[in-house]
Order: sequence, then structure tokens, then C-alpha cells
Amino acid sequence: MFQKPLRKLYPLIGVLLLLESSPPAAAQEFFKPSRQYNPGRVNGVVFAEAALGTAVTIGLNYLWYKKFPRSPFHFFNDNNEWLNMDKVGHATTAYNIAAIQSDLLRWGGVKSGAASLFGTLTALGFMSMIEIMDGHSVKWGFSKGDMLANLAGCLLFEGQQLMWGQQRISLKYSYHHTLFAHYQPNELGNNLPQRMLKDYNGQTYWLSVNIGSFLPGSSGFPKWLNLSAGYGAEGMIGGVTNPTEIKGKPVPAYKRYRQFYFGLDTDLYRADGLSPLSTTLLKLNRTIKMPAPAIEWNEVDGTKWHWLYF
Repeated sequence: MFQKPLRKLYPLIGVLLLLESSPPAAAQEFFKPSRQYNPGRVNGVVFAEAALGTAVTIGLNYLWYKKFPRSPFHFFNDNNEWLNMDKVGHATTAYNIAAIQSDLLRWGGVKSGAASLFGTLTALGFMSMIEIMDGHSVKWGFSKGDMLANLAGCLLFEGQQLMWGQQRISLKYSYHHTLFAHYQPNELGNNLPQRMLKDYNGQTYWLSVNIGSFLPGSSGFPKWLNLSAGYGAEGMIGGVTNPTEIKGKPVPAYKRYRQFYFGLDTDLYRADGLSPLSTTLLKLNRTIKMPAPAIEWNEVDGTKWHWLYF
């Protein structure tokens, strides 16, 4: 089964993070969110993202969807593929687009409530556009499961903003190398950057909870220390089942199974005394989980301890 092209769009998060964190030549003041509405900053963000969104849409249309026959709009049920890793990936992508977009608007002086709402709508609109494009491709279709995952990621972000005015619970990503892409490089990636985006066997998605944000300020609990629960899967060479051979070469019979993790994490940008530049750069840690000790449970090996897992 072909992988859906959403994976081609994961680099968008990286581009948005660069917009958020790349240091210009200006002073530290440049990185502080504006206390008042700054039309120059907001217009710059809007124009840059409009150009980026247009380029991504055109690029997908001509470089990806054009390779496959078009069809009338239709639905496609892929809920049994990749042990649902793709669904968790959708939620994580939507959540982080909303969070980054909100940060960029806050940097431009947009009020918190409006910034978070526009961030949520931006994420939902972008992810919906991808599903609509999928719905017109013979190889895929509009996936209700994907759309529910997109909504879940957006609601996790917006719900926390409405309840607490901050993100106490984040969805994060980590990756480690696996041997499975070797058997199916076209599907799972030919090199490290591709495998980080396409090899679900090496990806882990984390629900990372900042404990200190739930406690009184007088508790003394480290503001930057998190607890996290992770979900992964392994043994997958195909979407639903594994092939017995590829291009005439036999493939070992790997068992497909889910993995569950519990471990430590960080929100380093919450540490006291950081400069605006350091805070901005360390917000990468809101999207990427920090390597840390973790406990794993899976149905094949039972409980495993990892001194350092990523």
C-alpha cells in the first residue's frame, strides 16, 4: 500500500520552526513577543506563510499527485494501516502547526486568544486541504480517521489555551534507526532524512506532560521537567501486512507489534533566566522529545528498560 503524501509535508513543521527560531542580525529585542500589535511582523508572517503554503500546494500537485490518476472525490478507510502510527502522526503534526502558528502571531503582538484560534484554524485548514487532495487521487482518498486525528491534535492545543492559557501537555516526536527500511526503501526511505519522515518503525510519538505547570509556584518542582507517555510500533514493512518478497528477494517474517513507553522529558524553554533568543530556540524541544531513560512494554518482549531512548 502506498503511503499517503502527508509525510512529504512533515518538513513544513521544520520550516515554520526556522521562521520562529532562526537568528537574524537584530538584537535580542527582536525575539521578544511584541506587547502591542505589530503590523510589520504580522504581515511578514502572513505573507511568508502564504507563499510557503502556495509553494507546498503547487509542489504536491505537480510532483506527487500528478504521478497518479485523478478520480472523483471519494473516501478511503485506512484505519487498519501501520498499526495506527500514521494517525498519531497526523495528530502530532496538526498540534505542532497550531502551536507554532500561535507563537508566530503572539510574536507579532496578536492577543493570546486570537493567536491560538488562528493557529488552530491554520492547522486544521492545512491538514484538511491535504485530505481533500487525497480524496481526488485514485491511490488514496479522504480518510475520516486521518481527519479525526487532525481534529484531535487541534483540539488538544486550543482546549489547553482556553482552559489554562498555556500548553501544559504537548505532542512530540522522536526517531531512531531501524533495519526495516532496508527491505522496502521506496516505501520507508532511502536515506536518513527520508526514513525520519517515512519509517514508522523508528518513530515514536509522545504525550509529554509538564508537571510543574500543574503545581503551585511555591512547590519548587523543576519547571522544565516533564513526564511522557510514548507510542510506537515495529516490524512493519507494508501498510497492512508484510510482503514475503520484494523484487524477487525474500523478506524475513517479522512480527508486527505495538510499543508503549513511559519516561522523562523536558520543556527546556521553561527554565528561568533565559534570554528571548534562548527561549525561542529551545522551543524546538516542544516538538522534539529529549533523549531520556524510558520503560517500554510490548507483547513480544514484555517490559524493557532503556537507559537512553529516543
